[in-house]
This record gives sequence, structure tokens and C-alpha cells, in this order.
Amino acid sequence: MNKNLILFISLMFIGCNNPSEKHLELEAAQTSLESNLEMYTMVWNEVFNNRNLDMINEEYFDKDVVAVATSAGDVTGLENFKAYYGNYLTGFSDAELIFVDLFGQGDKMVKHWRFKGTHDGEFFGVPPTNKKVDVTGTTLIKMKDGKIVAEQDIMDFLSFYTQLGLM
Repeated sequence: MNKNLILFISLMFIGCNNPSEKHLELEAAQTSLESNLEMYTMVWNEVFNNRNLDMINEEYFDKDVVAVATSAGDVTGLENFKAYYGNYLTGFSDAELIFVDLFGQGDKMVKHWRFKGTHDGEFFGVPPTNKKVDVTGTTLIKMKDGKIVAEQDIMDFLSFYTQLGLM
């Protein structure tokens, strides 16, 4: 009986530490990350470069998605998130979002971007200045189950507002 117990425990230990299982887990995580990176790029290219706000939907975003946006508070919920980013398309009819780099680990991703456009429409209540902007920034992204859950954009707002002629 004792030998059988030792054999059983040994087999359990070997099964739990099977290197091929660990390799499969790492491979699945990498595949998931690659899928997230691909989907994320496609969605934001559609939103900005093809001006398709309808891509901000429950297929790609969590219904409670959060944009960590201002000191006054975050933008929460799919419709508010869509309206928030819609300001960029309304304010800049030629808005262009360029991905400089996009990488990640696990369910977190980082996007380095460049935004260019002419301020020819109302932008968060600011009337058009007809000035061109060209700014870079970074977005911290949180994913869950293949959907975008949260984003936080970080950029040099002083440069942005100066280019708009507001500073």
C-alpha cells in the first residue's frame, strides 16, 4: 500500500511539472497577446483613419470600458467612451492616428502613437482654430477576454494646446 501511494504521488508530481504543459500555457498566452495586438490595431485604425466610430462596440470593448481621462474624472461606459473619442473626429476632420509601436505582456499593452490633424471643428467645446497639430503620446491598455477594458492616454498637453493656439 505504501509503495502504491508513493507511486501515485510521484506520478502526480511529474504530471504537475510537465514542461510541455508549461510550454503550452506560454504558447496560449502569446497567441492571446498577438490576437489582442492585432484586434486593437485594426479597431483603432478603423475608428481614426476610416472615421468609423461604430467600431467602438461590445464586440471589441467591454460594456463598462474606462478611459482614464481627466482630473475631473474618468469616462466610463461604452457610449461615453465612444462620445469622448468622437470629439477627436469632430474636431479634426483629417485626424490621423499613427501607431509608432504597440507591445504588451499578458493582458496589458502599451501603444506609442502620433496624432496629426487640422482643428476645423468643435473639439470638447473649443471652436475651430484651423491650426494643425502633430503630437505624440502613449496609451496604457488593459484587456480582458479579448476585449478592451481600459485605456489611459498620456501626452504633452502643453504642446497640444500651444499648437492649437490656445496657450
